Amino acid sequence: MAHPDEEAEERSADSKGGPGHTVLLAVAFAVPVTKVAYTVGGGAAARDVFVGMEPANWPDVLIGMVLTDPLLASVLAVVVSRVVFALFAARGAVPVGGGVVRVFQRVALTVVNPVAMAVLVTCFFGPWWGLSTGLAAYALRKGVVVEYRTGRRRPHGHRGRSHQDDDAFRPPRGLRRAAALEQWAALVLTVFALPVLAFVAALDGQAWTSIVRCEVTEATRTESNRLIELGRKGNGVVGWNLDTEEISNGTGCTGEESLYVREPWWR
Repeated sequence: MAHPDEEAEERSADSKGGPGHTVLLAVAFAVPVTKVAYTVGGGAAARDVFVGMEPANWPDVLIGMVLTDPLLASVLAVVVSRVVFALFAARGAVPVGGGVVRVFQRVALTVVNPVAMAVLVTCFFGPWWGLSTGLAAYALRKGVVVEYRTGRRRPHGHRGRSHQDDDAFRPPRGLRRAAALEQWAALVLTVFALPVLAFVAALDGQAWTSIVRCEVTEATRTESNRLIELGRKGNGVVGWNLDTEEISNGTGCTGEESLYVREPWWR
């Protein structure tokens, strides 16, 4: 039986999102900066790009990375789905116990988010990616429910006797193994797979947004340059000029198919 202090610490971690919350915050802040720095060359170039994008557009870097990498998008969707579910479950939002109404509520809360994630991934990457994402997200969210059933988790504010305090209660071995497997799977996806995939995407040499070829006028000279699009102003584009390595305004822009700017880091 777990020590009361250990149980209180576990519940506190769950209510704050657990390790998944920490990893998601780290990825959200570190990965976009790494992406921009490696793609444009770092240093002053990276600063100019962020200034040119304006703060309101900074999340576009992370969004662009996710929308160009189906594996990263799927793993991120699964991790976010589980973290959100565990967060609300720890705060008592997910009903526990028996009864038809509680079972129905629990099933609905377990299913709705994986279905939404599956739909989003399907829209961008196709039905097979969407189906895989939805099933994985559902399995991990269902695993959280199993953890409550086996006594590994308890809702915030729980008082009195629990399954773990009842010597007569012992969850079936299969249920305990399922809960342990779910915890290991969630740990691997959250702490290992997600950061690795995110930094691989940050160092793959691809732009996080569209690359366009535009007419750029400097003084009396007009040239055709490739720009990483950072924003649109009127009928033109504000972007990072890959030819002159500076922020430029371009007009008459046409999109390019390839997003590659430089060789991936591992080459």
